[in-house]
Amino acid sequence: MQLRTLEIFCDVAQLRSFSKAADARGVTQSAASQAIQHLEESLGVQLIDRSTRPLTLTTAGTNYHCGLKEILAAYHRLEERVITAGRGLAGPLHIAAIYSVGLSYMPEAIEEFGRLYPEVDVRIGYGQNEAVIRNLLNGDAEIGLVSFPKPSKQIVVVPWQKEPVRLVCSAGHPLAKHNEAELADLDGIEMVGFDRSLELRRMIDSTLKRSGIRVDFRNEFDNADSIVRAIQANDGAGFLPEAAVRRETATGALRVVACRDLRMVRPLGIVFRRSGRPSAAGYEFGSLLLGRPLEPDRDKRGSGNRQKSPTPGATISPGTSVVA
Repeated sequence: MQLRTLEIFCDVAQLRSFSKAADARGVTQSAASQAIQHLEESLGVQLIDRSTRPLTLTTAGTNYHCGLKEILAAYHRLEERVITAGRGLAGPLHIAAIYSVGLSYMPEAIEEFGRLYPEVDVRIGYGQNEAVIRNLLNGDAEIGLVSFPKPSKQIVVVPWQKEPVRLVCSAGHPLAKHNEAELADLDGIEMVGFDRSLELRRMIDSTLKRSGIRVDFRNEFDNADSIVRAIQANDGAGFLPEAAVRRETATGALRVVACRDLRMVRPLGIVFRRSGRPSAAGYEFGSLLLGRPLEPDRDKRGSGNRQKSPTPGATISPGTSVVA
C-alpha cells in the first residue's frame, strides 16, 4: 500500500470531494478515485459513501481516517528527524511575510534560528497578504506569514496567534493625557488608518460601527510602519497591532491608550502549499515560531496537540514564541 494513496484518502476525507483532493495532491480526479477504490478493495470494506454530496465517510472510513491521521503525522515527524539528523540543515530558506509581521517578529526569530542552525540562510520577502500567497503558490517561498489567514484547496493554514490591536497616539496628542479613553472620546476624531482594501481596516471599521462611533481617517496607508511614522510626525492617533509599536511605546515616542469598550485582535497564521510539505529547515522554523512542533498533516486539518517544541536550546518562549 503506497503512502501517497493513504494521503489521498485523508484529503478526500477532509475535503469531502475527489476533485478537490486530486487538486490538492496534483493528480487527476480519475487517479484519486482509482486510488481510493484500490484501497477499499485491499481492506475489504467501503470507506466512502459516494451516494451523497458532499461525500461522507462510512463508519469504517471514519475509524480508518482517525487512526491514519495519527500514523501519517508520526511518520512525517520521523521522516523529518531522519533527514535532519542525516544531513543537517543547510542552504536557503525562503519565507514570505506581510510587512508588519516581518518587521515585528522576524528579527528575533531569525537571530534565534541562526544560532540553532547557522548553515541555513533565511531569506524573507515582504508584501501584502495577496503577494505572500502568490509567492507561496509560485514556489518562490515555502512558508508564508499572513494575517486573517484563510485555508483553501491550495493553501494550508496553521493558526499562529491572536495579536491585540491597540489604540495608539503620539505623546503630544490630547488622548495621551489619559491612561484610558471612553468611546465618546473617540467619536469624530481624526486618525491615521490602514488602507480600506486591507482586511485589518475592514475589521476596525466593523468594530467601530458596532460600537456606534465614527472616526475620520484622514490619511491611509497599506502598512503599519508608515502609519507609525505619520502618527509621530503629525501628533496623531490610530489603531495598530501591538507588536508593531513595541519599540516606540518602550521609548515613550508613542502611547497606548486603553479603551475597555473596544477589543480588537488580528489573527496571524503560518501558511504553506497543500501539495507540498515544508522542507526540514521550514519545519524547524515553523516549529520555532509556534513554540510546538509544526505537524503539517495534522495542522492542515485543524487539529493537533499543543506540545512544546522539542527544538534543543531554543530560548523563545513556547506558545508565544517571538511575541513580547
